[in-house]
Amino acid sequence: MEKSLGKVYLVGAGPGDPGLMTLKGKALLESADVVVYDALVSPAILAMIRPQAECINAGKRRGMHSLVQSEITELLIAKASEATIVVRLKGGDPFVFGRGGEEMEDLVKAGIAVEVVPGITAGTAASAYAGIPLTHRNYSSSVTFVTGHEGAGKYRPTVNWSAIAHGSETIVIYMGIHQLGSIVAQLLDAGLTNETPVALVRWGTRPEQEELIGTLGNIVEQVEATQFKAPAIVVIGNVVNLHTLLAASRPTVLDTQGV
Repeated sequence: MEKSLGKVYLVGAGPGDPGLMTLKGKALLESADVVVYDALVSPAILAMIRPQAECINAGKRRGMHSLVQSEITELLIAKASEATIVVRLKGGDPFVFGRGGEEMEDLVKAGIAVEVVPGITAGTAASAYAGIPLTHRNYSSSVTFVTGHEGAGKYRPTVNWSAIAHGSETIVIYMGIHQLGSIVAQLLDAGLTNETPVALVRWGTRPEQEELIGTLGNIVEQVEATQFKAPAIVVIGNVVNLHTLLAASRPTVLDTQGV
């Protein structure tokens, strides 16, 4: 098998605040020949890319897919045969609901040199910026991260929400807004109470971040009333009660000019 000219780096861009970008990831953006980026990568992160680099938007958002997954892989393989440093830039962390494992597997099978550069995932960062610690000695000693989006071709047909409801004291759901009604109903059927606290955090760590706080009993009604939209994470558990006290001390989003 002929060895590719370049190397593909699967780089996690973090959730949006440029101050949360890793030094390694930033250095790769500043030296990249090609950057293939997703829709949720913030403009402040994109501003770090070397001006001479070829930038390709492969962004995938609900109802607005630019490239299907197989096309993205084919693009990365083609670019690795032309360029030395190819960056696949993903929001959050490539290996946390980012399909990084799938892309890396395909690249390895194709004989492409590839390396993953982890990023800060939205589940931890967005909740932190909302003043919600996912664990706390008085509230929660365990946390579960789960996707609320049931993709086609999964290795199992559905998420076992009953097991998750009883498996940990804090639940963090990615991509759960569109299925929130169904998810809430299943968690209530599993035994969680209507009073269980819930927080939705939209555009976490960005200047436009906003939160919606409620309970399993009223959060779906609040979402409908306020037209609260994705992208957002969902945090469920008693740690949400700390939001009122801690949100005022949230981190400051780094000014892009300071990057």
